[in-house]
Amino acid sequence: MGYAETFKALGDPVRREILTMLRKGRMSAGEISSRFDMTQATVSYHLKMLKEADLVFEEKEKNFVYYTLNTSVIEEVMLWLAALKGEDGNEEIR
Repeated sequence: MGYAETFKALGDPVRREILTMLRKGRMSAGEISSRFDMTQATVSYHLKMLKEADLVFEEKEKNFVYYTLNTSVIEEVMLWLAALKGEDGNEEIR
């Protein structure tokens, strides 16, 4: 995971909203798409960007695609930000 891809993905409000929705658990692409006033193709693009940044996992079951939040990447970013702020006592920042 690269921080550049992660922060680029987090920079869009639609993608942040998708991540917030996934906090409650796994959702299908159709469920996610139904919450937005945009084409399914546009939502698919946002999901692709989140997947490429390793912020979500994609799982295919029959005719459906499900997404879940990758909390390990979120935790890694939070640890990095905490280190940047100096909250962990560690001076080294990767």
